[in-house]
Amino acid sequence: MSQPDTPQNPPAQPAEWAPPSAAPFGTPTGEAPAPGYPGAAAATPQGWATPPAGAYAPPPGYAPPAGYPVPPAAASVIAYGAPAPVKRSGALGIVALALALVATIGASLLAAIASFNIGLGAGREISSRPFTGDFDWSVLTPVRDWVLMGEVSFWVGTAIGVWALVQGIIAVVKGRGRGAGIAAVVIAALGPIAFGAVVQGFLTAGLAAGTGIGG
Repeated sequence: MSQPDTPQNPPAQPAEWAPPSAAPFGTPTGEAPAPGYPGAAAATPQGWATPPAGAYAPPPGYAPPAGYPVPPAAASVIAYGAPAPVKRSGALGIVALALALVATIGASLLAAIASFNIGLGAGREISSRPFTGDFDWSVLTPVRDWVLMGEVSFWVGTAIGVWALVQGIIAVVKGRGRGAGIAAVVIAALGPIAFGAVVQGFLTAGLAAGTGIGG
C-alpha cells in the first residue's frame, strides 16, 4: 500500500505576536525616545541635536515694526473708534443775521422816509381842503409814489425777515453759527414791531409838518 504524497512546501507556522514598542509617536525607528517618555534613553538620540543658545535670535540692529502708517482718512479717529468732532462753519448763522438786519433796519429806514413824505404831502392836502368828518383817500394822490415805496419796503422786508427767521432756526438746530442764528431769530421776530413803530412815528411827524400843527 503506497504512502500519501507529502507536500513539498509545508505551510509556515505563524510567528509569535510581540507588543509594539513604547516609543512616542514621531520617534525615528530604532532610536531611543526623547527624555520624559517611557523607555527614554539617558543619552540624546542620534540626529536630534539641541540647537545652540541664540540660534533663533534676531540679527543685530533689528527693530520690531512700530505699526502701519495711519492713512489721512483715519487721522480723525480718536480713542475707542469715536470720530473726532468736526468743526462746522458758522456761515449759515452769519448770513441769517445779515438778512435779519437788512429786513429790519433797511426796511424800517425806507419806511421812515416814505412815511414822513406821505404825512407831509397828505397834511398839506388836508390843510388846503375844507374839514369833513370822513377821510378822503384822494389826499394821497400827490404822494402815491411814496405810498408805493412804503408798500414795497413792507413786503420786501417781510419776505427777507421770514427768510432770516427760518435760516436762523436751521443754524441754531444744526449748530452752524448758533450765536448768530439766535440773534437773527430775535431780530427777525422784532422786525415787524420796529417797522410799525417807525411808520407810525414818521407818519405823525409828516402830518404835523404838513398841516402846520407843529410849526
